[in-house]
Amino acid sequence: MFAQFELDVVKDHTARILLKGCAALALIVAATVSHAQGWRPERTVELIVPSAAGSSLDAASRMIQRLLNEQKIVEVPVVVVNKAGNISTVYLDQHAGDPHYLYLSLMSLLNNHILGRSKANYDTYTPLAMLYSENMTLVVEQGSALKTGRDVMTKLKADPQALSIAVGSTRGGTGHLNTALVAKAMGVDAKNLKTVQFPGNSQALTALLGGHLDLSSMSFAQAWSQSQAGKLRILGVAAAKRGPGPLADLPTWKEQGFDVEYYNTRFMLGAKGITPEQTAFWDAALKRVLESKEWTEYAVKQHYIPFYVGHKETPKRLAAEYQQLKSALIEVGMVK
Repeated sequence: MFAQFELDVVKDHTARILLKGCAALALIVAATVSHAQGWRPERTVELIVPSAAGSSLDAASRMIQRLLNEQKIVEVPVVVVNKAGNISTVYLDQHAGDPHYLYLSLMSLLNNHILGRSKANYDTYTPLAMLYSENMTLVVEQGSALKTGRDVMTKLKADPQALSIAVGSTRGGTGHLNTALVAKAMGVDAKNLKTVQFPGNSQALTALLGGHLDLSSMSFAQAWSQSQAGKLRILGVAAAKRGPGPLADLPTWKEQGFDVEYYNTRFMLGAKGITPEQTAFWDAALKRVLESKEWTEYAVKQHYIPFYVGHKETPKRLAAEYQQLKSALIEVGMVK
């Protein structure tokens, strides 16, 4: 009886040793696999959008969110968090070092830094990728006597105040700078232009169609939908060359003799202080999204210029964008 008891104890002890060994081996294997795969998100990821729900930026962010989850690129939930204006960067600042927070940025981040409105700049955080751009245009009401860029130049060179121009909701914003760069290329001092700001595009459109404005600075997607409705005419596109689809039938400013190339670019930032391994993960994940069939089809429908620039090249590109914006802000007299 005692011998049997000893045998059972030995068996039990041996089993415990084997179980402990298996557990230790499992931990080693898991650690090895984890190291081989690199870092991955461990909890809900927040995609911060510096605009209200329903905006074009918000729509793009929700498409990115959906593809990250549906294609199993990220295995944890991704949620969109709308934080309009500078509140968005304040929120991102609160999560320094945390790779579970992404920020889909507008060019206004750079503008506001140049103008001293905010201390936050692209290099305050971790540049992850440049995602897509929008073409910028100048438009007139369909029945306007202004038919080409040359007509605009003739008017403005005779009197910079001859034409009233809607430039978006913010002085020094994308719409304003688009106008300034075109004016500069025409040999007109942008500081002397008669520019008008509106709370939103709908108000500017109403004023233009009502004959209260002569021109409006507008993204191509907005301009195209209104031109198709027979309300607006696009005078020029601030692109290096004609694009695909409807852009193939529209002249660039360069074709008309004005050296202007300006895009409204969107880019993704991570929180400040995340690791190279975490940065590399998001670079690869976003690349898969932006090169997917679903995103490409979405970009075409929205008239975006789809492209992808990874985290190594993005800071250089943003530095060049920063200098272009600074030069344009000098042109309109907002920076010395």
